[in-house]
Amino acid sequence: MTVNPSIDPARLIEEQLSQASPDLLRELLTLFINTLMSAEADAVCGAAYGTQSPDRTNRRNGYRAREFDTRTGTLDLAVPKLRAGSYFPEWLLERRKRAERALTSVVATCYLLGVSTRRMDKLVQSLGITGLSKSQVSEMAKDLDEHVEQFRTRRLDDAGPFTFVAADALVLKVREGGRVVGVHALVATGVNGDGHREILGLQVTTSEDGAGWLGFFRDLVARGLWGVRLVTSDAHAGLVAAIGATLDGAAWQRCRTHYAANLMSVTPKSSWPWVKALLHSIYDQPDAESVHAQFDRVINALETKLPAVADHLEGARADILAFTSFPKEIWRQVWSNNPNERLNREIRRRTDVVGIFPDRGSIIRLVGAVLAEQHDEWAEGRRYLGLEVLAKSKAVTSTETEATEDITLQALSA
Repeated sequence: MTVNPSIDPARLIEEQLSQASPDLLRELLTLFINTLMSAEADAVCGAAYGTQSPDRTNRRNGYRAREFDTRTGTLDLAVPKLRAGSYFPEWLLERRKRAERALTSVVATCYLLGVSTRRMDKLVQSLGITGLSKSQVSEMAKDLDEHVEQFRTRRLDDAGPFTFVAADALVLKVREGGRVVGVHALVATGVNGDGHREILGLQVTTSEDGAGWLGFFRDLVARGLWGVRLVTSDAHAGLVAAIGATLDGAAWQRCRTHYAANLMSVTPKSSWPWVKALLHSIYDQPDAESVHAQFDRVINALETKLPAVADHLEGARADILAFTSFPKEIWRQVWSNNPNERLNREIRRRTDVVGIFPDRGSIIRLVGAVLAEQHDEWAEGRRYLGLEVLAKSKAVTSTETEATEDITLQALSA
């Protein structure tokens, strides 16, 4: 004898679709889970609900409410209660664990997207989940903190040599001692032995001084940074001194974009378009010999009309022309810090949402997560530099070390 089903699935779906309810999936899932639990409770009792049977071993005793977080939202479930013993589906416990892990990844993604704690609650509610307290958010962020810490402290030996390295710093605001202060996030990137870019390190320091940069590069070397031939950065004295003190045999390339801003500051405003055109003409040459020849012609052109500008440019000759020791094919990738500036803009896009960070650990969490995400994208993408040109670059023995030799160890504590 067959039992008539209590639910006509086709009719039920037709009714729900005709109503076009925005919570259709949530309602259907709630009904399905409640029906499944009711069937399991009947099996435990030995008879169907509301029927008399000699095989019955237990009876129902109402329901207990239970919220269940799913990807469709929070479901209000009715778990059957029994008069003797208890019933609770093991599969529901396991599902809740998986749902909580999924929710943790959602919250971690919110941090990656720069969503503040105040706005995160609204975001979670929009997903259909009933909300999160700040303590819950912090607890869930531990998973992200562990990932970022492993990323920041990973060994670099196997990925080397890192022929080209770029370093830069960002100023961020944080609350310390009851006031808002500026701190510096030091970031370094490099090209590994396979030609892909990598995020090498991240540290937060009180100021961008020599001591901060020295500790940063010492940490990179201790973690296995090796084979560096050229470091590109701005002309911060402490940064340049730290490069010379920690990376033996590495030349320093002064970022051409930063240098143009420095040169503009000593040039009369009316003369800057002309000087700018002359400066760009140096970089537009086909080979290293032509670059140096054009540099000499520019100096000669400036000496009579703008001697101060000519002296400034001559003093920076070794710094801004270090790239000429390397193959022409990679000049655009190494003669400025523009690739790192694009990375900085992406970090700013996320951190601007937060504004003022509550502590330095939260800076490490957000910026570190953004960098880890970018690191993975670079690893999966195409090579930044070809293996053939990398091999040529590794053979270059730098002779452009005059700038770092002139900077004494006093700059490291400046």
